[in-house]
Amino acid sequence: MCFFLSAVFSMDFNNLFTFIFPTMAHLEKTLADLPRSLKKQTSFTGLFIFFFQVYCGHSRFDALCSIMEPSDLTTRRNGRQRRVPGASTLSEHIGSMDRGETSSPEPETEEEADGLIRSSDTENRRRHRVQPGIRGELGNISLLLFLYVLQGIPLGLAGSIPLILQSKSVSYKDQAFFSFVFWPFSLKLFWAPLVDALYFSRFGRRKSWLVPTQYLLGLFMLYLSATVTSLLQSEEGPKVGTLTAVFFMLAFLAATQDIAVDGWALTMLSRENVGYASTCNSVGQTAGYFLGNVLFLALESAEFCNKYLRIVPKDTGIVTLPDFLFFWGVIFLVSTTLVAILKRENDHSRGRGNVPEETQGVTETYRLLFSIIKMPTVFTFCSLLLTAKIGFSAADAVTGLKLVEAGVPKEQLALLAVPMVPLQILLPVIISRYTAGPRPLDVFYKAFPFRLLIGLEYALLVWWTPHVKQEGGFPLYYYAIVLLSYALHQVALYSMYVACMAFHAKVSDPLIGGTYMTLLNTVTNLGGNWPSTVALWMVDPLTSKECQGAIGQSCSSSLEAGLCVKEGGVCVTTMDGYYVESVVCVVIGLLWWLWLGKRMRRLQEQSSSAWRCRVNQ
Repeated sequence: MCFFLSAVFSMDFNNLFTFIFPTMAHLEKTLADLPRSLKKQTSFTGLFIFFFQVYCGHSRFDALCSIMEPSDLTTRRNGRQRRVPGASTLSEHIGSMDRGETSSPEPETEEEADGLIRSSDTENRRRHRVQPGIRGELGNISLLLFLYVLQGIPLGLAGSIPLILQSKSVSYKDQAFFSFVFWPFSLKLFWAPLVDALYFSRFGRRKSWLVPTQYLLGLFMLYLSATVTSLLQSEEGPKVGTLTAVFFMLAFLAATQDIAVDGWALTMLSRENVGYASTCNSVGQTAGYFLGNVLFLALESAEFCNKYLRIVPKDTGIVTLPDFLFFWGVIFLVSTTLVAILKRENDHSRGRGNVPEETQGVTETYRLLFSIIKMPTVFTFCSLLLTAKIGFSAADAVTGLKLVEAGVPKEQLALLAVPMVPLQILLPVIISRYTAGPRPLDVFYKAFPFRLLIGLEYALLVWWTPHVKQEGGFPLYYYAIVLLSYALHQVALYSMYVACMAFHAKVSDPLIGGTYMTLLNTVTNLGGNWPSTVALWMVDPLTSKECQGAIGQSCSSSLEAGLCVKEGGVCVTTMDGYYVESVVCVVIGLLWWLWLGKRMRRLQEQSSSAWRCRVNQ
């Protein structure tokens, strides 16, 4: 809604802005060449433009750039700008005024001054027509938003599969194996340089990767729509290996598409509107994940549909997984074809001030990454990031599956994420007030023990769940307690996340900020993925079961458990590995906080030179 309103307001005032600002900028340049008696107006006009743009929400840098001549700048391959010989800017005129200098010979008569103003007016009318505001780029913004929504669909579906598998009583080792599906987005830095460097220039730098990846995404979805039922409902149980392979490819392709779309967003939008790219990213991915996860699980549940959406109950939901996959597979193929045919990537005919792309060779990029990692401070920080989330792994990776195992409907768990959206929007805004200073990791350190305690509270919640279950399901107060627990967890999680991102921004070398930040973010994500996989893997080995009702049988493996059932016995859990794991993880996390947490805080005391990359060394 906020994105929609901002677009509407931008459209309402666009014509006014695109006429006034360029006109005043050209008038500024003209007035600088007028007689000394007229120059007093120049500084007033420049200041008026600057403060008016800052008031309207632009950054100071954007405000200054908007009153510079776009034609006076060219761009190097590394993204830096240089002046064209003989070009002049407003800042130079203001500087020359302060020194009592002139930038060109003064006109001798007022008629010559009037002629300059009229010629500038004519140039303004011609130029302001080609400067796009938000209204002129609604098509590009809509396309970006749609591409990010498509990107979120396979991610949402991948997130829903573990809940479906858990309802079919698969082992936690199988869940751990399937968790590798979520790794590609944490590792995309390693093939991102290839996506940036290898392409067909005639077809388009970004379309060279976007079109084939989206075609493959659509084809994989069509394949899954025909086979997913047999993969989930085979006689031997769900074929987790095949499901993992297919969904891993979906995630890998979605991550590759993300690299291409992120790069295209910077050149698809003009300089004045490039800030909308991040909005499209966050809104689109969130919407896509919601469609592929929350909405799908709700509409796939017969219980949910019969209770809330139907008059006559049925045995199945409104949609099935094959139907959902087939629908989005067709959407991927059709939309990709339209983008390939109708959307031109390299359109330089409109005269837009697009953000220039930075081009680096593949070898140069990998050498740069290696140089960053070799730095002692970065190596220490990355080591801490890779181990910091061990204490939270049981709570983050296993709790939801344990609740489903205890009888909580998976669609109800998914719907609990909806009330969290406003909180997830407000938390970064609030927390950033405390992380904007010179020591953002202090917030990380203070939130750490509270998140550990929430992990113990999660274990208590799982233990309590079977005692609350009633014949008609779970009472309303139970869901309220689950929602409150989730909200507290989000507060601790976002406190640590925002603090970590703020520190990344603080220490990243500005000369190579994009690569530097991406590396640190990749390590942060990887530091959450591998403990989650290990936590899922260790649940079964830490769990103790015994066979009751059948003498001489045990339940130490799935084969022995099957023999126990055939002999008329029942496998009963005597010690759930989840509780053992929860306590062990909290103890490890507490030791990390007491020892390594203080070391992480001390990294804030390092000078800025300790974080600067020396590529040639």
